[in-house]
Amino acid sequence: MSLLFADVRGSTSLAEKMSPVDYSVLINKFYRAATKVLFNAHAMVEKLIGDAVNGFFVPGVAGAGHARAAVDAGVGILKATGHDRPEGPWIEVGVGVHTGVAYVGAVQAEGGAVTISVLGDEVNAAARLGSLAAPGELIASEAAIRAAGLEIQGMQPRRLELKGRSEPTDAWVIRVQAE
Repeated sequence: MSLLFADVRGSTSLAEKMSPVDYSVLINKFYRAATKVLFNAHAMVEKLIGDAVNGFFVPGVAGAGHARAAVDAGVGILKATGHDRPEGPWIEVGVGVHTGVAYVGAVQAEGGAVTISVLGDEVNAAARLGSLAAPGELIASEAAIRAAGLEIQGMQPRRLELKGRSEPTDAWVIRVQAE
């Protein structure tokens, strides 16, 4: 499967400068823009949390091209938030994409509510990649790039130390710039 994490950059500073209502309107606008792109790409949205949207692309829903769909959706989220506009984005976002094996299924707290979650090391890696992406960047792991069949020409390579992982992760940066 492929996993995508899209995260607002500078959200603490934004929240500090805005009323709680205005901030919630802005974050809801981000949620709507990101989830629209994800749903159109046949992703499943795991959760909306804080200032982030997490989506996953399983072969049974997104098809055999799930890795390419995830990368394309990440670029789509950056465009939907205005990173391709000359005046700049209406909200700054970074995106991480990774491909690997993960658990998808129901989890339940003792006597509590049941929820569907995506769990495992590959999920953590995708989240870490997303956290390292600068505004307007999509960081895709080597595994995602290979699975997507993408050419790396024009992409910047990065060798990243991801928190909690013993080995560095090779990744590629895709930037969305004003046209």
